[in-house]
Amino acid sequence: MGLTKVSLDTNILLYFFEDTGARGTRAAQIISALSARGDFLVVSTFALGELLVKPLKNGDHALAASYRSFVHEPGVQLLGLSEAASELFARLRQDRQIKPPDAVLLATAGTEGCDLFITNDYHLVGKIVPGIKFVVSMDRAPF
Repeated sequence: MGLTKVSLDTNILLYFFEDTGARGTRAAQIISALSARGDFLVVSTFALGELLVKPLKNGDHALAASYRSFVHEPGVQLLGLSEAASELFARLRQDRQIKPPDAVLLATAGTEGCDLFITNDYHLVGKIVPGIKFVVSMDRAPF
């Protein structure tokens, strides 16, 4: 039995869909392992918004549809910034090393009680976030 709840930073999802190199391969390994283990994936609506910027700008309707479809797959929960997450966001922003977009993603994952948050932003790795057990790099994710 795997972890109960996992959240992925926007960059991991971006690599999964758009990177044909090593980062894309690693992101695919992570997402495949999460699915095989039956882990529950938490995705912030903010992450979806970030992912849609480039496809919408470039008129890439197929890629935009792929992102939208992914967040509605079984085992994926798309969550907006709740009042509790807004409070956690404000606490996280006290650490000026955590940028607002990252704080939104972490706050969403934290209020949902994620066991793991996977990122490729090394300045986030190891941060203590209430409600998240571990913030790890994609290279060190246990998959």
